[in-house]
Amino acid sequence: MLSVKGFEACLEYSQMFLEGLVSTVTMSALTVVLGFILALCLALIRMSRMKPLSFLASAYVEVFRATPLMVQLFIIYYIVLAGVELPAFKLFGIIRFERMMPGVFALSLNSAAYLSEIIRSGIQSIDGGQTEAARSLGMTHGQTMYNIILPQAIKNILPAIANEFVTIIKESSICWTIGTVEIMAAVQSVTAATYLAGEPLIVAACLYFCLTFPTSKIIEHFERKMSRGDKR
Repeated sequence: MLSVKGFEACLEYSQMFLEGLVSTVTMSALTVVLGFILALCLALIRMSRMKPLSFLASAYVEVFRATPLMVQLFIIYYIVLAGVELPAFKLFGIIRFERMMPGVFALSLNSAAYLSEIIRSGIQSIDGGQTEAARSLGMTHGQTMYNIILPQAIKNILPAIANEFVTIIKESSICWTIGTVEIMAAVQSVTAATYLAGEPLIVAACLYFCLTFPTSKIIEHFERKMSRGDKR
């Protein structure tokens, strides 16, 4: 049963929850940047005429979408990076870099597989006549993609991208299994110290809500601003 005393006990470990919160935000931010860059590259490769590269990109997407994230995390941590010595230092004095980066790599690779499909569908939704018009004006393929196609595509898929970013924040919780200091790691530590199970989980749920809800609202704000431009 939940109790007021249980939550009071959790308050004594507020510093631990704060450190977990900072770590979760840092991991999510790095994952968002790395995952989006990789997803954009994958989407463009899949749409290119280079068949071998397109096949490899498609295989990558299918493998990462068809296997559990936790399995991918363990493979990256225990196999792929097993013999790699990552720099051992602390970010902000609390986040162990060598523990955090395997989680960031796994989250980025997994997120890129989903985001690439979202980006590809957004690009394909743009009328092909715009590409032909840009070519008639002498624009190269790269200029057309950068100046005309991608801005419209990203605007169209912004809600789907926002949902994926919110998902990243929540999925970062599994990184406690490899020793990363984040919100769920704080829950495990508090539970071990106080023998409380429910109260630390409620605190963690509130912290995740405080991260994901404002993020969704910020994206909605920018989405409305961009849609107003279409009505002018």
